[in-house]
Amino acid sequence: MIRELAISFYLMLFSLLFRISSLFQQQKKIVFCVSFPENTLDINEKLIKTAANSRSIFLATTAQTKKLLEEKQIGEVLDFTPRKPLHFLTGIRHLATAKVVVLDNYFGFLSSIRFKPNVKVLQIWHAAGAIKTFGLKDSSIQSRTSKANQRFKAVYSQFQYVITGSHEMDTIFHEAFSIQEQQIIHTGIPRTDIFLDEARKNETIKKIYKEYPQFENKRIVLYAPTFRGGNNGMTNAQLDLPLLKTKLSDDTIMLIRLHPSIKEKVDIPEMDGTVYDVSQYPYINELLLITDLLITDYSSIPFEYSFMRRPMVFFPYDLESYAKDRGFWTNYENLVPGPVAYTTEELAVILEKDSYDLERVETFHKRWNEYSTGKASENVAALITKWLND
Repeated sequence: MIRELAISFYLMLFSLLFRISSLFQQQKKIVFCVSFPENTLDINEKLIKTAANSRSIFLATTAQTKKLLEEKQIGEVLDFTPRKPLHFLTGIRHLATAKVVVLDNYFGFLSSIRFKPNVKVLQIWHAAGAIKTFGLKDSSIQSRTSKANQRFKAVYSQFQYVITGSHEMDTIFHEAFSIQEQQIIHTGIPRTDIFLDEARKNETIKKIYKEYPQFENKRIVLYAPTFRGGNNGMTNAQLDLPLLKTKLSDDTIMLIRLHPSIKEKVDIPEMDGTVYDVSQYPYINELLLITDLLITDYSSIPFEYSFMRRPMVFFPYDLESYAKDRGFWTNYENLVPGPVAYTTEELAVILEKDSYDLERVETFHKRWNEYSTGKASENVAALITKWLND
């Protein structure tokens, strides 16, 4: 009850400030609401060429996102949180006077506002595929109040257009956001462009090896578990690192990258130069370029790693409870393109055997990335530029 009252007050205040700001004249500008920077950065790089006479504003929803955007020196970046009142008020004014608004996630404030009639709102999402349910199909919303569920629907109704990289994601977005076929745009996913740009790939790999010279000429195994709320994927000794270490060859090192939503950094021991914590490395797709084998669970990372046509192993040690709490779009074991282990012992056996069916990875890739052909950022930038000039 208290939570709902606090949310209602926040949204009422946001709505008031937005309506006041809407009195100002609309400007030829793009406002990005950013929680994950990769898609935004790639699109903006193309917009600099196609919409040079327009203005781009970036509303960062976390301090980490703001830092990453500012490091790229891309323009005006605002800390879009009530904890930074001046930035927050300025951000609302930009939202209310923009011609194009680009989103990459669920933003609750959307339920309380109404954009000007000619504004285009584009959802670029932050993943190329999905294993676990989200949006209106997220099983956790069943325990929320009817008012909260009305709010969720109001947010999704603001998504005028959604980009996708596959027919599979078309279907998922239809259900998750309750959108129609004409709202889907097959641009591909911008954050996947890096996998098809050889010059950029080579430059990025060199950059990583310069920062981590101990990784060069090593076989890299990356463990990247999904976010589990209070459980971060490394607690309760679910992954027995000392045991796993005994199954790795001498030329192999393991990288651990926990989900960026995890607030408390977990202490991961670096054992004789074999295990490294790379959770602070900001761009997961860059790490995938040097990864020879991916270990994950319910993350969307496999959809992007499949561009590398390299093996994956799945470690859903809490499959039954996670499926009950979050839910999956389809049968988990049938979906994932690699062997499944439920204990460290089973994982160790798979790694020791070192035999993988890469045809499954290829089939998986074609199924989930059919529209992502290396030109997604360019396609989205062209779309935004057209809207700006209409």
